[in-house]
Amino acid sequence: MDYDGAEKGRFLRTIVFVLSLPIANWASLPRCQRYLLMIMADTPRKLMIVADDFGIGPDTDRGILEVGLAGRLTATVLLVNTPYCEAAVESWNDAGRPFVVGWHPNLTLDSPILPAKDVPSLVQPDGRFWPLGQFLKRAMRGKLNIVEIAAELAAQHQRFIELIGHPPRVVNSHQHTSIFEPVRNTLIDLLARQKGPKPYLRRVQEQKALLLGIPGARIKRTLLTHFGKKAAIAAEAKGLPGAEWLIGVTDPPCTADEKFWTRWLRKVRGDFVELGCHPGYSDATLLVRDVPGKKYDLIRREHEMRLLLRDDFTTAINECHFEMVPPREYQSLRLAQAA
Repeated sequence: MDYDGAEKGRFLRTIVFVLSLPIANWASLPRCQRYLLMIMADTPRKLMIVADDFGIGPDTDRGILEVGLAGRLTATVLLVNTPYCEAAVESWNDAGRPFVVGWHPNLTLDSPILPAKDVPSLVQPDGRFWPLGQFLKRAMRGKLNIVEIAAELAAQHQRFIELIGHPPRVVNSHQHTSIFEPVRNTLIDLLARQKGPKPYLRRVQEQKALLLGIPGARIKRTLLTHFGKKAAIAAEAKGLPGAEWLIGVTDPPCTADEKFWTRWLRKVRGDFVELGCHPGYSDATLLVRDVPGKKYDLIRREHEMRLLLRDDFTTAINECHFEMVPPREYQSLRLAQAA
């Protein structure tokens, strides 16, 4: 049989891949070996693109919906305790539910679902949640009541079901609070008890090569990876699926770089990767609620959205051998490969 060069390459890659299968089951192979085998067999790597903060504000929500309708998202996650969450869900329903909406557990923005008197350790004197910095300080000093955290998370989980009609299939927490105790195990236990398929839970961890090779928020990313690895181990022990690596955490000014997203895609390794993003239009409602006085934090949402909608973003996905997959397909793939 007469093959040209490309066909010979594909044929040899397939043979190597098939011969490697009896060595061990897929899940037991080292990540680097799995990655090389997937390349040799022309097997696409799996990519989930998840937009955070759906429901945070009307202009942010409009941007997320626009990116999703353009086919550049696999999911977004909903804040269920904001004044704008119902309108966000309504707009998603009106658009025909074009992508998955998951849950964004939140303990640092706006007011709790439960009455403030029922969760006093979680709220300021005005009844709103403590902002992130004060929340973390209180967590380290043991001033957050774990029973109150469990009650508020359960109330938000139930509110999500009321808004969407079913339990969440994708979960990640606002400002990554779920990788820190006492939130971490409380949320994991809640999700592990959820009826039906166990939801995909974000793994907040990065490869060392990315921490060194990609600029922006390196100290923050290193700390998140340190705590995120512990959270990933705890989630895995409860059977909650998640990607191997997360990409996209950064300082807001870095999003102005035209190569921001394509650089991440071209440098990351691994079989299963999640790209976390914050697209949206500049949203004035956030100036006093989420980023007081930090206008550039609003502009970064427009930068991210613009870059997600560019043609070179999808080109990079294809050239880096990625295939976008929805949460349900991702969960099935993970279960099959772990078997």
